[in-house]
Amino acid sequence: MSKRFYITTAIDYVNGQPHLGHAYEKVITDVIARARRSLGQEVFFLTGTDEHGQKVERAARAEGREPQAYCDELAARFQALTLKLNLSNDDFIRTTQPRHRAVVAALLNKLHAQGDIYKAPYRGWYSWKEETFLTDKDREPDGTFAPQWGEVTEIEEENWYFRMSRFQDWLIGHIEANPGFVRPDYRRNEVLGFLRTQKLDDLCISRPKARLSWGIPIPFAPDYVNYVWFDALTNYFSLPASLGDPVATAPLAGFYAAPEGAPGTELWPADVHVIGKDIVKFHAVYWPIMLQAAGVPLPRTVLVHGWWQKDGAKMSKTTGNVVDPIAVVDEWGADAFRYYVVRELAIGPDGNWTDAGFRARYAAELANGLGNLVNRSLSMLRRYRGGIVPARSDALAAEVTPIIESVRRDLLDFELQSALQRIWGLVNRANQYVDHTAPFKLAKDPAQAARLDEVLYNLVETCRLLGLLLWPFIPGSAEKIFSQLALPGAPNRLADAAWGGMNPGHPVGEPQPLFPRREATGP
Repeated sequence: MSKRFYITTAIDYVNGQPHLGHAYEKVITDVIARARRSLGQEVFFLTGTDEHGQKVERAARAEGREPQAYCDELAARFQALTLKLNLSNDDFIRTTQPRHRAVVAALLNKLHAQGDIYKAPYRGWYSWKEETFLTDKDREPDGTFAPQWGEVTEIEEENWYFRMSRFQDWLIGHIEANPGFVRPDYRRNEVLGFLRTQKLDDLCISRPKARLSWGIPIPFAPDYVNYVWFDALTNYFSLPASLGDPVATAPLAGFYAAPEGAPGTELWPADVHVIGKDIVKFHAVYWPIMLQAAGVPLPRTVLVHGWWQKDGAKMSKTTGNVVDPIAVVDEWGADAFRYYVVRELAIGPDGNWTDAGFRARYAAELANGLGNLVNRSLSMLRRYRGGIVPARSDALAAEVTPIIESVRRDLLDFELQSALQRIWGLVNRANQYVDHTAPFKLAKDPAQAARLDEVLYNLVETCRLLGLLLWPFIPGSAEKIFSQLALPGAPNRLADAAWGGMNPGHPVGEPQPLFPRREATGP
């Protein structure tokens, strides 16, 4: 058994409904996962929900409910979102599951046994909203705490601490020696800037049960529960450990044993953690130090994406400028949503959703671009040649082959927007080819029969290649293209994207609209 390409999203905190940011992160992760599968790699794609902590407990109590029942309902909505978006995730982890709790306990026990966790008193300021302790560095110039922290109170209590500070120099060296550990580069530079200018404190990893009961108990201190971030980050590791991954379980020997009959799937170390820019510190500072202290190999890449605005402003339920991804998919289809968010925003910077922009891309690029190309290519082949693919012609081969190679490189380098732009360059070129060659005119002249055959072959072969190139991005539509071409299987092997794969004599199917033209007021 060989190691799979292991990719994860951040797990979603279940104190609200799924929003555009959740959906976007899942889509780009799915595109990367599908691209790697298409390139011939074995892939394991994990997403899930983060279900512990004060916010969840308070939200549940406010509704007069038990936290577990509250989490069960919201987790079901996030799981439904994975189906709505046509994700190819291999598992869905919940931090309330026994398989996760067991690994968190083992990790805590190991760190405690080797002296990396200690108990100490604390007196200071605490943000209830963000579930974190604050210091004077967090104060405004006038000495107050910013509204983002919500209610801040002074508390005095004993807690358990993880010796994070002693790893600061090591982490700086690791990031310097591994330029791809945090991407894009400017996020890496932000992390290094923070580490070089701010002294790391030890991390408080507990909350007294008297203050917070909804969490994983500290195994060696049952009057405390685990701090939500120490619990949440471990999900990426607890899944492979629970599957019996030998690289994951070896460092926990004596503290954890995988369930009997675990398949031993080889996943760790993670190849990519896809996260939002607001949680970079947790993933690029806390997480690698936790793993290093436990003797666990580090993930290879933390890939950081930006935030979405709506009409140039921060999204807010109170102002009503929100995008409900489920409503958009229900009205326009999963592929239209997937296309827009990937085409509109490269991984890294912030993006701006506009309803007008969404409708414009749908009409121009999906309906009139891709949809029109496939429809008229197959319609002309059926009308002029009875749906039978003519003899091979390589008129467009020299233009198409470099595009395929560039898309392949972009996919390997997580340049998803660039890959889509190149693919749409091919869509536009093929539509121009129709306009320039005018096959409907060639069909009227028997002397141009050979020329018409050339044009029709180049069009139908381009459609086949587009199905293969588009499968990671808009899999449902790519599969419809293959179905209409009457090709077997799914277009999920980029190795098949070489010119000339459409066999002469092959009968194609009947064209159906991929993206029906429409007028709508949404999304």
